[in-house]
Amino acid sequence: WSKGTKKEQVQQIIKDIREFKEQNKVDKVVVLWTANTERYSNVAVGLNDTVENLLGSVDKNEAEISPSTLYAIACVLENVPFINGSPQNTFVPGLIDLAVRRNCLIGGDDFKSGQTKIKSVLVDFLVGAGIKPTSIVSYNHLGNNDGMNLSAPQTFRSKEISKSNVVDDMVSSNGILYEPGEHPDHVVVIKYVPYVADSKRAMDEYTSEIFLGGKNTIVMHNTCEDSLLAAPIILDLVLLAELSTRIQLKSEAEGKFHSFHPVATILSYLSKAPLVPPGTPVVNALSKQRAMLENILRACVGLAPENNMILEYK
Repeated sequence: WSKGTKKEQVQQIIKDIREFKEQNKVDKVVVLWTANTERYSNVAVGLNDTVENLLGSVDKNEAEISPSTLYAIACVLENVPFINGSPQNTFVPGLIDLAVRRNCLIGGDDFKSGQTKIKSVLVDFLVGAGIKPTSIVSYNHLGNNDGMNLSAPQTFRSKEISKSNVVDDMVSSNGILYEPGEHPDHVVVIKYVPYVADSKRAMDEYTSEIFLGGKNTIVMHNTCEDSLLAAPIILDLVLLAELSTRIQLKSEAEGKFHSFHPVATILSYLSKAPLVPPGTPVVNALSKQRAMLENILRACVGLAPENNMILEYK
């Protein structure tokens, strides 16, 4: 979007959503951002920290309001679910507040398709087994448009943050292995190599401390078709987001049913850097994310949640 002011661009996006809905005779629209990674937006008091300041900044045509945030604003104003499939901070505080006020679903961030998904499984296993990861180094190279875009330092920083934070909750879960504030050395490198095109290479080295001061190193090499891994995740995100808008729940003490919180943690299994409501712990361990999703779906068809106690066989 390059024509008009930012306010005019928001109005145009709303117009496009309405026209798409009418022309295709659909009941619902879900918008999912799959465009290039943007640089991280500055979050500042008076700019985008509240609903009023964010909308005021749009009115004033502030350059710092990113295209993806404009799309998200338009979707929330139109009560259309919006999912961010890229790693930048689209959901600035004012936008999250706007979604909560209007009870409009938002979710993200960043598709979890390959290297990060494996990392969330392996680190969860290592920490749970009492093996202490002390160094995690991830190297990627790819030659598609995403790789070219990520070769710019500012946009790479967005991806680096989303890929690096994936082990935080697993590390903090084990207070015996790690002192408060202690983390593994975690380095992420992404390079643009045009020749390999969409065939992304991902190489990881995990170094851990084991019994009696020993060292353990695991090295992995993964070659994958980047877009083909992301495509089914896109479909699942849209389907889950739409389903989530139709689920209502209440506790025994509550009189009325209500919808899920607008920040859709149900999408975390498919998201590299899960967006959660303020004050909510972030869960990155893949098995826990999948169990959460499965049990919610079981509840929807009247089944009890599953667990691994199997007391009936004990």
